[in-house]
Amino acid sequence: MHRALTPAELAGGYGLAKAKSTASRIERTFGRRLHDLPTQTRTLLLLAAAESSGESSWLWAAADHLDICADAAAPAEAAGLITIDGSVRFRHPLVRSAIYANASLSERRQAHGALAQAISGQATEDHRAWHFAHASAGPDEQIAEGLVLAAERARARGGVAAAAAFLSHAVDLTPEPDRRAKRAFTAAQTAFDAGDPNTAGKLLTLANGLGTDEFLSARVDLLRAKLAFAARRGRDAPALLIAAAKRLRSLDPLLARETYLEALLASIIVGRLSTGPDNSAPMVAREARDAPPAPASPRAIDLLLDGLIVRLIEGHVAAAPLLKRAMDEYLLEEAAGSAVARWHDITSRVSLDLFDQDTYASLTARQLESIRATGALTLLPIALSTYAGLCVTSGRFSQVAEVLEEADLITTATGAPMQRLINPYLAAYRGQEQLCREHVRATIEAATSRGEGIAVAVALYSAAILHNGLGQYAEALTAAITAADYDDIGMCGWALVEAVEAASRCGESTVAADAVRQLLERADASGTQAALGIAARSKALVSSPSVAEDEYRRAIAHLERSPVVVHWGRSHLIYGEWLRRNNRRADARTELRTAYDMFVEIGADGFAERARRELRATGESVLRQPKGAAAGLTTQESYITRLAREGYTNSEIAAQLFISPRTVEWHLGKIFAKLGVTSRRELRKLALELP
Repeated sequence: MHRALTPAELAGGYGLAKAKSTASRIERTFGRRLHDLPTQTRTLLLLAAAESSGESSWLWAAADHLDICADAAAPAEAAGLITIDGSVRFRHPLVRSAIYANASLSERRQAHGALAQAISGQATEDHRAWHFAHASAGPDEQIAEGLVLAAERARARGGVAAAAAFLSHAVDLTPEPDRRAKRAFTAAQTAFDAGDPNTAGKLLTLANGLGTDEFLSARVDLLRAKLAFAARRGRDAPALLIAAAKRLRSLDPLLARETYLEALLASIIVGRLSTGPDNSAPMVAREARDAPPAPASPRAIDLLLDGLIVRLIEGHVAAAPLLKRAMDEYLLEEAAGSAVARWHDITSRVSLDLFDQDTYASLTARQLESIRATGALTLLPIALSTYAGLCVTSGRFSQVAEVLEEADLITTATGAPMQRLINPYLAAYRGQEQLCREHVRATIEAATSRGEGIAVAVALYSAAILHNGLGQYAEALTAAITAADYDDIGMCGWALVEAVEAASRCGESTVAADAVRQLLERADASGTQAALGIAARSKALVSSPSVAEDEYRRAIAHLERSPVVVHWGRSHLIYGEWLRRNNRRADARTELRTAYDMFVEIGADGFAERARRELRATGESVLRQPKGAAAGLTTQESYITRLAREGYTNSEIAAQLFISPRTVEWHLGKIFAKLGVTSRRELRKLALELP
């Protein structure tokens, strides 16, 4: 029954007046009990159903206004429809909608009128406005204006769905055609934000039919394009958005620039699945060069637009300085509270493209919180999917399932495309070969059907990770090269990382060298810890022994200062493999133990198994397992625990184990959590038997 009411229809109760579609189904369950009740009882139930707050004083005051006594509730309670504990509570949420749906229009107006008269107290304007509106028999500008003000208050407190319900009814009550058209458009925008595209589409049709204003007509076209993009995220969206942007150039230059930016985002998402060069991302970027000039003090989105035009036409290196400036400005706007959450999709892709994992991590978490607070259901599934990907990259696999479940629930309710891109990515790092292959295949099929080329790139990238983790390097190389063939913003650089590792293991030295060259150019232009770390590791894979070791150490040093925990662990693994192949078994064991423990800890089973095989090849013996409270510690954690209990500092432990102090600190955090302590002092007091 989760599709019985849309988010906007529920809307904290304010949308119930439009929820008629479920009446026939509900009547089969509750109808007989409703019809057998006395008239006064049914009226009392209707009062309770019409008022969403559950405020008992309002209910009984309205009942008194209609000369209904308190005893009228008893038959409904006996019928199992309600419970009474100072207020009336419905035994099932659908009882409420059934009662409202089965009442006649005149009965509803009577109930709302009584409630409007009964409601009193501070901060009750929204409730009174709602009930006065539904008690009205025809258009009334004063009541409509009250609903508009209520919508503004609802939106300010994050109630987008409630705001949409207020505005939708304000449209019905607005007598003057032009004002009604403008309110219909505003209501459509709000319904779109609330994740109710069907209502938004109907309101747009009304706005277009009533309005005579060219600017309003252009904005209607823009919102229609956004609806198409949100519903399908496919091939037709860029052209629709470009057409809307062209109409807006002379009417609203700043809005035109925003629309060109949205067209660029749409073209980035279509990516390799565009129908031809005329609607490819570079061609859309060339169209966007006709955007009105940026204002004297450009906004972050103005800088993003200019930077992405260069990125799509001239490439990563030319665009990196522009995009870094744009992201710096966006962070300033965010700190000042003026950043707009709907640019989340663009800022996250640009951060990934710049290998700026620190900005990506912090922005993703804050933007998700902001989008949740505003109730923008259209944006929330995308933000949740992005956050789930961050959880994988940062080694927090256990959080992913809960985040993706929330995204699925919202997309099911709103009818938007499912956000399933992270499923193959997580399965790849978990080493779940069959599951990952299935997810990759399903993702590519669904994305191809929708025209969402960026999803194809994510699936191929995930496949490359899976195969690299399992040591299936030929398959990894095929997937990585195919992913990197199209310069997807936010994905191509990371696909090159997988291509270097796979090609170097396959003996494809020319392919590996070319991928390293491209990666080094991007990393130098970006200059972040993550960029420099993965570039150093990739360079080491194709370098002579005299160069490789310093590059491996440099990679680990950079990556331990970035949020990309999975690549930090992989760098220890690859360095350990290199050491073993150079007959430095003791040194190799240190790196491989670190990698193995990290992968086991986060659940990256494919890479953990690869590290375990390498450890066995070094002659690593299996130590006796710790007993008692220490039974859950890995081998490396046991060593660190013993040294910490003996009083060694992090730096001293690091020196003994040939790891960094940061790695020791990371392990100690895990050790403390496993043993239920918070300090070295408590650790020393524990009775432990360690190897």
